[in-house]
Amino acid sequence: MTAAGTHQTILAVWRIEQPRLITSLARLLRDVPLAEDLTQEALTVALERWPKTGIPERPGAWLMTTAKRRAFDHLRRRRMLDHKHQMIVREMEEEERIMPDLDTPLDDDIGDEMLRLIFTACHPLISREARVALALRMICGLTTQEIARAYLVAEATIAQRILRAKKTLSDSGLAYETPHGEQLSQRLGSVLEVIYLIFNEGYTAARGDNWFRLQLCNEALRLGRVLTSVAPLEPEAHALLALMELNASRAAARTDAAGDPILLLEQNRGRWDRLQIQRGLKALTRAEELDGAGGIYALQAAIIACHAKAMSADETDWGRIAGLYTELARILPSPIVELNRAVAIGMVEGPEAALDIVESLRDEPALKDYHLLPSVRGDLLYKLGRFDEAQRAFQMAAGLAENRREHDFLMRRAGEAAAKG
Repeated sequence: MTAAGTHQTILAVWRIEQPRLITSLARLLRDVPLAEDLTQEALTVALERWPKTGIPERPGAWLMTTAKRRAFDHLRRRRMLDHKHQMIVREMEEEERIMPDLDTPLDDDIGDEMLRLIFTACHPLISREARVALALRMICGLTTQEIARAYLVAEATIAQRILRAKKTLSDSGLAYETPHGEQLSQRLGSVLEVIYLIFNEGYTAARGDNWFRLQLCNEALRLGRVLTSVAPLEPEAHALLALMELNASRAAARTDAAGDPILLLEQNRGRWDRLQIQRGLKALTRAEELDGAGGIYALQAAIIACHAKAMSADETDWGRIAGLYTELARILPSPIVELNRAVAIGMVEGPEAALDIVESLRDEPALKDYHLLPSVRGDLLYKLGRFDEAQRAFQMAAGLAENRREHDFLMRRAGEAAAKG
């Protein structure tokens, strides 16, 4: 394997293993920022050694062993003055004694540990924006760029939020736990947001060669299912699970054999997972039974349910979808919600009405680098027969898209518009 190939493989392994490493180390050390530092050190060692020695058969186990040994050395340097550290070191020494093999696999059953770690990062002492950014970056393995894209803000802003949150977490010695009662309710909104953004990054990757990152989607679904058992009477927990289940049900139909995107209206609905749709609809019903029909995630799940219930694109209830987006925009004013509402309006009233809404969004600072704005605009212009303008809009969207699949798809759309023009 070439040096570049090895480097790329190491980073791919790292994206998969980082959350598991931090989760396991945080459980041992009771110190989340220190766990993150040690996982970064393990990555540095891998980048130095693996190009020379080759990638281990079980790279995750190698990284975990390396990180644990670094943790052991760190605690020894502090001479174990703290009784807690003495207990931790004894635990780690025992693990080293009975499980010294570098190829020993990581514990596959994280259970509630990942969720517990997210709850820790989402403590009320940390600002809402910072706690979500911290959890996404440090625990869930998303890059600063991916988080910035999700919030439509500068990378430097996200980096500062994460830095401040880590300092607060480190200085305060916050408990590593799953809270209950009022404490759980205080943190729940941020935890839901973290899980939602993990799923979104998996569902449509911000960058890279793959449009769909199945592992992230599955992890978000797992967390959502666990959360509904931790907070069974919270309607938005069930609503978020419904939203993810319904979206994930389309996974098999979202890309072609080459991995290129297939738009919703062009998907083969026979490939949608009807069992997963039933699970999603059941979760949505439970949210509604708990008086949560008007919640942010419940409204979004209801929108996706309109698609899931339609056996063909022509049967989709676009009028209801437009109404749901109007209600969502009322409680969650957002240019992205408005952009999605424009798409629904276009299906009900025609592309001209939708284009009026889209044009009013072109000066929104938050959408300045958002590739879906010119993409939607290009589609509406194409439907109106304004092919030259559509071509330029698709080219602009392609220039902003950082995911290769999306870029190539948008350039094909630009080519179709040019041919028509």
